Amino acid sequence: MNTVEIIIANTGERRTIAQGTSLADLAAECKGLTKYPILGALVNNEVTHLQYRIYNPKCVLFFDITHKHGMRMYKHSLTFLLYKAVRDCYPDARLEIEHSLLNGYYCRIRTSSDGSQTNSDAPEKMDRTEQLEVARTVRQRMIELQHADLPFENRNMLLTEALQFVKDQGIEETGRLLAGLGQIYINMQFLDGTIHKLASQLVPSTGCLSCWDFRIFEEGYLLQCPDSAEPEKLSLYQDTPKLFNIFQEHHKWAELLHVPTIADLNHIVRQRGENHLIHVAEALHEKKYATIADAIFQRRKEVKMVLLAGPSSSGKTTSCRRLGVQLSILGFDVQQMSLDDYFVPRDKTPLQPNGDHDFEALGALNIDLLNEHLLRLFRGEKVEIPTYDFIKGEPYFSGKTLQMKDDSILIVEGIHALNPKLTAQIDAHLKFKVYVSALTQIAIDDQNIIHSSDNRLIRRMVRDHNFRGYDALNTLKRWDSVQAGEQKHIFPYQENADIMFNSALLYELGLLKPFVEPLLKKVPENCVEYAEAQRLLNFTELIEPIDPKYVPPTSIMREFLGGSSFEY
Repeated sequence: MNTVEIIIANTGERRTIAQGTSLADLAAECKGLTKYPILGALVNNEVTHLQYRIYNPKCVLFFDITHKHGMRMYKHSLTFLLYKAVRDCYPDARLEIEHSLLNGYYCRIRTSSDGSQTNSDAPEKMDRTEQLEVARTVRQRMIELQHADLPFENRNMLLTEALQFVKDQGIEETGRLLAGLGQIYINMQFLDGTIHKLASQLVPSTGCLSCWDFRIFEEGYLLQCPDSAEPEKLSLYQDTPKLFNIFQEHHKWAELLHVPTIADLNHIVRQRGENHLIHVAEALHEKKYATIADAIFQRRKEVKMVLLAGPSSSGKTTSCRRLGVQLSILGFDVQQMSLDDYFVPRDKTPLQPNGDHDFEALGALNIDLLNEHLLRLFRGEKVEIPTYDFIKGEPYFSGKTLQMKDDSILIVEGIHALNPKLTAQIDAHLKFKVYVSALTQIAIDDQNIIHSSDNRLIRRMVRDHNFRGYDALNTLKRWDSVQAGEQKHIFPYQENADIMFNSALLYELGLLKPFVEPLLKKVPENCVEYAEAQRLLNFTELIEPIDPKYVPPTSIMREFLGGSSFEY
């Protein structure tokens, strides 16, 4: 019997096993490595399903649902379970998972009361009774499939055979996407004979999916997922009507422009129609900036300050500049201020539990000085404002001043801008609040969304490489901390906004592809971030590249690519 040596990274143990041993068999022997059941593993830092068999020396790290790759695997498996249940209950219906929401997914089931398929461009609207019946029927089928403990299967098969399976099952969007790949073989996933290609590996079986719910929500349905901190429980409900509405608005724009999926975007690029798409997408942005400016103008007798916030790589800086242009058209004298200039000296920056500086914390800003300056500005005084030296880690005064006139309006930009504690000394009626984020409008296909955080991460990697001298590995190492800061300091205040702006562009993933792929390919295999790099490469390979020559100098994308006509 041939053997091979492996390392169990959870314990550091070296072990000799028979060649061809599956991860599932190995996991069964390794009791107590994780708190919850093992869902998958990092094999040489690449996310792998438990069907995988080992033939060469490997480093294996098993993970459960509390690991970020385990939670992602769980969620993708749950969407496949939903997809299977809908197909079983309504064979001619069409499931569309539109976007993430409340640590779950908002989706629609396009079906008419007699079970026939309904065109997604003109769907027949169900009444409440029909909607409740669909939710009950699908939920019951999901429970049955869960209790049956059916295996999720991964098969490496000829692309031609996969296309035939997809065609036979009427999965049009997926078929168009796969048809554009130049591969001979492809990995596909199966559940009880139903095929699909997902953006992630899957858990071993449906029995692993023990915590979830499926219910009606607005005009569609909500698939709820476990809480990442307490995976035996569902996440607590948080009402975010403004965020939901902006998702819906832009999803409708994507459908109206006939670019709801990557397959549609690829078709436009192959037909050389990306120039027109870029012009339309940029015009929609400009229209939205004008709408925000008009709303501010309606309150011109009281509003003196626009507070603009958003998570990392949402395009806040360009949004400030473009909103400023629109306000200037309406007769405002526009002044701008960045909260980054109010950072405290680095030696006074709050620390994270691990001892690192917490630059995302509200305490990293000199709030007292900021409020003093704002109060003086609103009294009409000339104020010398600081500039922060990020190399030395301290603020300094260079003689830069601001002074407000009767027709002036101040735009203040920064991640904490919507936190009421930031400007607690300023009267509420003087403030107009704007939230900016890149809420991805385009999906891989009907069942696989592209998460907005991935969109922003790709933007950030390109920007960090172009302007900050960081490679993709450095950006990936920081990303978990950035996201934790967003969850704590930004997202809780997003509903405070008077207006939300979606800075995502329908064409941007095609534009960023040729810039980000070489960066991702340089992430070394011996780093844990390699798994994230490979995951992102797995979906960027599906996208046709777009030439940046068509992108105007005022575009948000120039903040990441360079070539902007704005000064930053």
